[in-house]
Amino acid sequence: MQKVEKEKRVILLSVCSLLFLLFTFKTSAQNSVVSTPDGKTISNTRLTSEIEQIITKEKIPGISIAIINNNEVVYHEVFGVSNLLTKEPINKQSIFEGASLSKPIFAYFALKMAEEGTLDLDKPLHEYLPHPGIAPESSEDYKLITARMVLSHQTGFPNHANDQKIELAFKPGTDFMYSGEAYQYLAAVIGMQKGVGFREELNELFQKKVTKPLTMEHTTFVWDDYLEAHKVYGHDENGKPTQNKPGPGRWSGKTFNAFSSVHSEASEYAKFIIAMLKREGMQPERFNEMLKEQTHFKDDNPLKQEIGQTGWGLGFAQKQTPNLTMHMHTGNNHDFQAYAMFIPEKEYGLVVFINCGKMIPFLENLSKVLGPQF
Repeated sequence: MQKVEKEKRVILLSVCSLLFLLFTFKTSAQNSVVSTPDGKTISNTRLTSEIEQIITKEKIPGISIAIINNNEVVYHEVFGVSNLLTKEPINKQSIFEGASLSKPIFAYFALKMAEEGTLDLDKPLHEYLPHPGIAPESSEDYKLITARMVLSHQTGFPNHANDQKIELAFKPGTDFMYSGEAYQYLAAVIGMQKGVGFREELNELFQKKVTKPLTMEHTTFVWDDYLEAHKVYGHDENGKPTQNKPGPGRWSGKTFNAFSSVHSEASEYAKFIIAMLKREGMQPERFNEMLKEQTHFKDDNPLKQEIGQTGWGLGFAQKQTPNLTMHMHTGNNHDFQAYAMFIPEKEYGLVVFINCGKMIPFLENLSKVLGPQF
């Protein structure tokens, strides 16, 4: 009797082991392919090979890339080197400049501030904090500017004021003009409202409200020890390494530049994109506001003519097709570039960071492999 029971246990354990192996194999097989927005699949091995060929062809020093399927990262790889002279390899802890990928994640932060009551999206910003750098001829019209206009680029502010008085290009709310300067004004408003200014303490608030809940452990708008140890070098158009630290004539490392100073890497920033896809961290109506078209491009808009973008939400540009909406944003600090895109209807996303100025050719080549990505 004992022998029979023992044999039964052996058989049961064998069956359980077999089922476990089958489940593990199935899961591994599922995770070994990437699904494209048009419903095709490509193996991770082939995708890696294709990316390596693109990097070689376009002479890209280094890259961090993540792809999202079904609201999860299914592909995260790094390629190349931090510095073309030293040949130090990039690893999955390497950090890049996000450049203007700062703007959409700052917009998410601003929407959270609105949800908490710190900010009213439609209250004129001058009522919170008068702007000290407005040209006399724009001193009345600028009082129309709201946070909603800032996040959808309807302020009429230039991209950067460069220490000049700001003369509005149009009456706020009537047209589109991309502006990092306006984003920084909104950051100053939030910093003033919370009593933290726009340096390290504003970054601490941002991390408390955004990166810590999303487990984006090393994403930051200001310099820290982790960046000191892990940031890669940028490269100029000739492939010469430029810099990987703050310094004279560059970003100081101390200011929270809402338009340009976020530092991250693909798998971390992908957590923010997944939050957008899954609508996590805010009430549904906030995501509705963030993702709906706030600015509709005119036919002569260069972004519409060159890329096919059709408008802007609160933080992300939009590209409408008959079957889906692509939400996207580029980042360009010249020697660093970045890109993020997601398609809610497909539960799909892409995040790319590179340490040179060749994002457009990379995306053009990647689109030949994965279908349109830009």
